[in-house]
Amino acid sequence: MSDAQEQIRSFYQELRQAWGPQHWWPAQSRFEVVLGAYLTQNTAWTNVERALDNLRVKGIVSIAGIREVPLRTLEALIRPSGYFRQKARRLKLFVKFLDEHHTGSLEQLFSRPTGQLREILLGLEGVGPETADSILLYAGGHEVFVVDAYTRRILERHAILPANADYEQIRQLFEAALRPSPEAVDQAAVSQPQRKSAAHSPSRASRLHRSPLAQTYNEMHALIVGVGKDFCKKSQPQCDGCPLQRFLSVSK
Repeated sequence: MSDAQEQIRSFYQELRQAWGPQHWWPAQSRFEVVLGAYLTQNTAWTNVERALDNLRVKGIVSIAGIREVPLRTLEALIRPSGYFRQKARRLKLFVKFLDEHHTGSLEQLFSRPTGQLREILLGLEGVGPETADSILLYAGGHEVFVVDAYTRRILERHAILPANADYEQIRQLFEAALRPSPEAVDQAAVSQPQRKSAAHSPSRASRLHRSPLAQTYNEMHALIVGVGKDFCKKSQPQCDGCPLQRFLSVSK
């Protein structure tokens, strides 16, 4: 295992011990996870929650709901998430793709091999690597790690990789670091975490069956979100109190 892999593995152990399970993704169904993965593009999660609340009120947080709702109505409902016209069209296109190629079934879609399914998702309009991997991991239970802006920022500030490193390079680094004996890594969790960070109450989506490795990737990504939101902020990092602060001296 390389030094970078060992450091990331240590990050996971430290964060897991400090904060415990994160119960991400906060959703009631696989399709709600897909909706969230599209809606969270270029916006804060609080805005996504507002858009999802609008969809819930109308009772259309479902494949059938998105299929049947008029496009203009959908645009208005998801307006809080920003780029609402693009996102509404792309959600419609996803459901159309699902209908035409997988009989409208997420189960059928997610039964495909991971690599094949990832290429299919990346071929859809508006689906980049982060969105594809979020759908694969959180909705489909596939063993992929999700790389986001928080991940890049933490890697750069800990002198592991530059922020502009290739997405695949970062993804493969995390997957290699966390792949050996994920059960052993999970034992670092404690029953009474000091702080909840970005944790949510358990949801149906967070309780979906996953392999131990997929669950480790799930937890690590959610823990990184907690670091990014509360400590490793874009303009004014607040290192005091961050569980990863002690690793900064090692990095430098």
